[in-house]
Amino acid sequence: QVQLVESGGGLVQPAESLRLSCVASGITFSRHDMSWVRQAPGKEVEWVAGITSLPSLFRAASYADSVKGRFTISRDNAKDTLYLQLNSLKTEDTAKYYCTSGRAKGQGTQVTVS
Repeated sequence: QVQLVESGGGLVQPAESLRLSCVASGITFSRHDMSWVRQAPGKEVEWVAGITSLPSLFRAASYADSVKGRFTISRDNAKDTLYLQLNSLKTEDTAKYYCTSGRAKGQGTQVTVS
């Protein structure tokens, strides 16, 4: 059974940074494309970033326009861990952040920028 466990959220001020982590189990992590999505109160789920399962030389990352240039997605296949570096945070980044693999989604980690 796939399990995704996010951590690293918190309360920060605008322009500060956070690093989110997601540890995966129950899957061969290195073979799966991974993504981060977020959901703010009263809003729909928004895709934030994705990263392919390809070897690092060919690995590709993509970002929503709203976070491009500020967020960086990465992965450490040796640790079965997905990361999201959030820089230059804005109040509109406040949301619960989830990592996803296919239909699987973790419990989320709250990011509040205020």
